[in-house]
Amino acid sequence: MEDIINHFGIGTARDSGMIEVVVRDITLVAEGVAALTLQDPTGLPLPLWTPGAHIDVTLPGGLVRQYSLCGKPEDQASWRIAVLRQPEGRGGSEQVHQLAAGDRLTVSAPRNNFALVDAGRYLFIAGGIGITPILPMLHQVAASGKPWTLLYGGRTRASMAYLDEIALLDPDAAQIVPQDEFGLLDLPRYLDAPCNQTAIYCCGPAPLIDAVEAKCQHWPKGALHRERFEAREKPALPEGAFEVELARSGQRLVVPPHTSLLQVLEEAGHKITNSCRAGICGTCLVKVLAGTPQHNDDVLSDAEREAGQSMLVCVSRAQSGRLVLDI
Repeated sequence: MEDIINHFGIGTARDSGMIEVVVRDITLVAEGVAALTLQDPTGLPLPLWTPGAHIDVTLPGGLVRQYSLCGKPEDQASWRIAVLRQPEGRGGSEQVHQLAAGDRLTVSAPRNNFALVDAGRYLFIAGGIGITPILPMLHQVAASGKPWTLLYGGRTRASMAYLDEIALLDPDAAQIVPQDEFGLLDLPRYLDAPCNQTAIYCCGPAPLIDAVEAKCQHWPKGALHRERFEAREKPALPEGAFEVELARSGQRLVVPPHTSLLQVLEEAGHKITNSCRAGICGTCLVKVLAGTPQHNDDVLSDAEREAGQSMLVCVSRAQSGRLVLDI
């Protein structure tokens, strides 16, 4: 995630920018977790992807949700996603669990906001369905021969997906911690003492990520990489208005207090690709040519925020009075 290029993935989409896929099969891989195998209905190869990538899935009725790819990156014949059913969620997971083999969906090309960096060793921390983006990372790191440790927690053993697949990689490297058997993950044991040349990857519920972030404050800068499935509670935004200049046309727009930059751009007739509108999917990333963004997303790394060369317009605003965007 350190490099902006990672936000755009490596696959080539179909002419429309979207890909039609068919659900080949659906398998229950844990309590409440359905794994879908997706294929091109005509047998064309699907775009390549890298561990940590996700796709936007347009569900029946028009809902768009992001799901991590958790199969084999080199497999262009099919993609695999796994979705936890959340009856009290926003409705996407319920629709996924109602799908059947043969149903067709429209998906995006893969994007990677959670790319695997080169490191001497790896510590992976997953909670529940947070195992999905991490599973392909485990396969890649295990194949490389580099040392790794996985801390994988869940409510119960039955609710934790892909335990058998993980055990085949290296059962000694994986710490499987069902909460009803062992309690919470022992984060102090693994995070109290910083380790150089170690990359930490964390994905799971917000309380887990918050706890890991707190423990990693004294680790080397850039060691922690995390992906959130839900937006964190946002701090108060600057209330002042600011001006945005669109470099390609020279148009200038004023963004009022309490109004998102994305909304202003859309109202001015600019079509900005977006999905979550909460700063967690990375779809609305734009380049910043001048000015200082006020970042409020959960996608960019600390290094990317400091560089100030890009921003997510759905949630971010400006620290400076004016921004110039590559639009």
